[in-house]
Amino acid sequence: MRNYTFIKLLAVLMVSVTLYSCTGYNKLLKSSDYDLKYEKGFEYYNKQKYSKALQIFEQITSVYRGLEKGEKLMFYYAMTNFKVKDYYSAGYYFRKFASTYPHSEYNEEAMFMSAFCYYLDSPKPSLDQESTDMAIAEFELFISKYPNTTRKDSCNMLLDKLRHKLQVKSYDNAYLYYKLGYYKAANVALKNSINDYPDSPFKEEILYYSAKSMYLYADMSVIEKKHERFREAQRDLNEYAKVFPEGKFIRDVNKMSANTQEQLNTLPVIN
Repeated sequence: MRNYTFIKLLAVLMVSVTLYSCTGYNKLLKSSDYDLKYEKGFEYYNKQKYSKALQIFEQITSVYRGLEKGEKLMFYYAMTNFKVKDYYSAGYYFRKFASTYPHSEYNEEAMFMSAFCYYLDSPKPSLDQESTDMAIAEFELFISKYPNTTRKDSCNMLLDKLRHKLQVKSYDNAYLYYKLGYYKAANVALKNSINDYPDSPFKEEILYYSAKSMYLYADMSVIEKKHERFREAQRDLNEYAKVFPEGKFIRDVNKMSANTQEQLNTLPVIN
């Protein structure tokens, strides 16, 4: 019975403390004592109560803009957004800080964090890659401003991952035309993909499906267009064979090439 009474009293005490704490925090939010808010905001931040710190910082950043305290406040406002995992907003505020305070002691950290936030916000390849493009631009800007940074290797590693994501998206989008049977569009899109990313890890697949798309497009064309289109297909097939003479698609390429040459030898040339 004593244990039950003690637990009950402890529970009541904890609820009372929580209610008092919430009431005190709500009073702080309504207060016009900005210096107190500034002090308490950092107190919450240091105690890792980031959601509470964020609400306070949101209220007072404009108040201290242009003042001595404003620089630190703006940086930690961005950092608090990062802590609550709002990476897009954090990236925006880090970038804004870096442009507002280019000579700040926090500038290098802010520029790196801006890029890193957009990296974390970058979605899978099938989705819109705005954040990926932003992250690449921010990392490149950071390295150009701080070429001797200790983070250079990390930046280059993250840049490789971001660029690979764009390569995947470019290839997947182009290959989709092939899968859907839009062979002319596939040929154009695949060639654009390799032009945009000449070091793509999908280079062999791109050259193969580009050539095959043109071959199939020529084969299904009206008689008046067949010779011209088979000639273009032969150029694409030869390109694959030149770059990948022992590639995994070489047997199919050789077969298409032989048939294409037969078509060119027998089809009428129509100008």
